Amino acid sequence: MQVNSNKPELWKADVAASVDLYNNWFLAAAPSAFRESRAKSTEKVRLAFTQTEDLTSITPSTLERNPAVLSTLRMSTAPPIARDRLIGLAGVNSTVVKRMEAGTIPLRISGKIRTRDIGRICEVITRLIDHDLFPWLAGRRQPTEEERLRAALIVADRDCGAAANPIIRNAQEQRQLAMISDFLTGRGYKKVSARGKPPGLAAGTFATRFNVPVSDGTVNIPIDVVIQPHKPNKAHFPILIEAKSAGDFTNTNKRRKEEAQKIHQLRETYGRNGNLLLFLCGYFDTGYLGYEAAEGLDWIWEHRIEDMLQLGI
Repeated sequence: MQVNSNKPELWKADVAASVDLYNNWFLAAAPSAFRESRAKSTEKVRLAFTQTEDLTSITPSTLERNPAVLSTLRMSTAPPIARDRLIGLAGVNSTVVKRMEAGTIPLRISGKIRTRDIGRICEVITRLIDHDLFPWLAGRRQPTEEERLRAALIVADRDCGAAANPIIRNAQEQRQLAMISDFLTGRGYKKVSARGKPPGLAAGTFATRFNVPVSDGTVNIPIDVVIQPHKPNKAHFPILIEAKSAGDFTNTNKRRKEEAQKIHQLRETYGRNGNLLLFLCGYFDTGYLGYEAAEGLDWIWEHRIEDMLQLGI
């Protein structure tokens, strides 16, 4: 059963309502989400200052003991440098930088090469360090507590600024999943752990962040919400929902092929049962909707979540 993809006469009004909903949420919730992330970043930066002796010890041995400080060091240069830019400037293996920022040292790379690459990273960071932000470095002295706090706040702001979109996107995704969960539990559904294969989900249950195997089990597709209705279909295959939000029209048109690829993989594996619905909030224009409808995708608008009842929920 089609829910909204076969009703183009409603699309423009739904787009306007969806944009209004997203904007209202953004104005109300985004600042607090950003402040929470900024507070966490500030603590991370202050820890990095301690581990590097207020940036006076940017050495291979320091970074090998505390690899996660690298992300803070990238935001401590003038100008701040992106991860890929650091990889290029230092001429190092990308695995070294990515693993370090995740808090680990890549063990599959030989110790000699790893130490060499970390040394190159230290050279780049030291050369580009923002001396105006850290005035104690030029004077070879201990920073005052006021200087240290001011620098930490600025570096944290840089860190959050670089990650602003992911911060907002993550907050919106959590809110959407919570909204769907509340809708389902209010109708007698029970949330279960995201394990096993979709047809094995018991009637009247749902799971979030469920990996659905495709391509003979060689690939897992992450699905945000998997729902097994109280009265399952004959194939006992659940309803698959992907939560989507967007703060501008340009970004959605760049990402629209991702969902189309998912539904193609699902249908190649599960046939007609491999349906995927989108749960939309934000800037999804009629061009995006038309493209997804042509690819066989349907959707539920967040501002009209009760449309989920048409799925037999």
